[in-house]
Amino acid sequence: MTDPALDRAMALARIGAWSCNLLDNRLSWTSGVYDIFGLPPQMVPDRQQTVAMYTDESRENLERLRAQAIAMRGAFTLDAQIVRPGGEQRWMRITGEMARSANGDPILHGLKQDITEEKLRSEELRRIAENDALTGLASRAVYESRFLNRCGATLPLVPLGALILFDLDGFKGVNDRLGHAAGDTCLRVFAERLSASFPNALLTARIGGDEFAVVVSDDEPITAIRARVDRFLAHLRAPALWQDQIFTVGATSGIAVPPDPFAYDPEELFVRADTALYAAKRTGKSARRP
Repeated sequence: MTDPALDRAMALARIGAWSCNLLDNRLSWTSGVYDIFGLPPQMVPDRQQTVAMYTDESRENLERLRAQAIAMRGAFTLDAQIVRPGGEQRWMRITGEMARSANGDPILHGLKQDITEEKLRSEELRRIAENDALTGLASRAVYESRFLNRCGATLPLVPLGALILFDLDGFKGVNDRLGHAAGDTCLRVFAERLSASFPNALLTARIGGDEFAVVVSDDEPITAIRARVDRFLAHLRAPALWQDQIFTVGATSGIAVPPDPFAYDPEELFVRADTALYAAKRTGKSARRP
């Protein structure tokens, strides 16, 4: 398909050329494509075996776009994920278009480029953008986009059980007495224990300095959700260690239950949960029923 010098240059750039004869699905690859799939260059590529290496979603997208390109005599582009024979996952960008071979056979041909590192960098940037840097929980922006600002006309995929807000007790005192590094440890300890107590939450986020939100489904009745909150608050009081200092973490909660698990106003739920939380703060109780 290419001269040896160009083939080597393309392989060094993690790019390979490919073609598929549509009369018999016979494949032709340059060495760069073999490298992407982790297959020996002396092997004759088989389309059925190759397509089996794609993940389910990528395979479905590939076959759909391929069929469209053939039907429309057009082109397509796809970022696809494969699993190499040794189990390693790789990403590649596929471009393809309809054409005719030298002897007039209909073919699909194009390029495949290894973009695994690009995908990993993109995923890391997404993770940094979506996660709170200190606690590792979802950020305020994610909480707002996935819950608080959800369009009221859009039905959620999972029925909502409750919105639970938490505010740490005495956090300013930890900062003032032991310093901000100890305060950061306090927040991390809280986040770790919160995640452990609500492992199946739809969303667990840090929404303010020492404020957190947990969105849970209705898999459990509200009485069980309240009991889980109580157990968490009790577990939270277990001592934590920072350097040679021992401190305890406490919190206050506010719970809001939607009138309908599928039909609710997220902002109204937030106001109710926030009101319940600060009512509990004023009375000095660590948990207040809505």
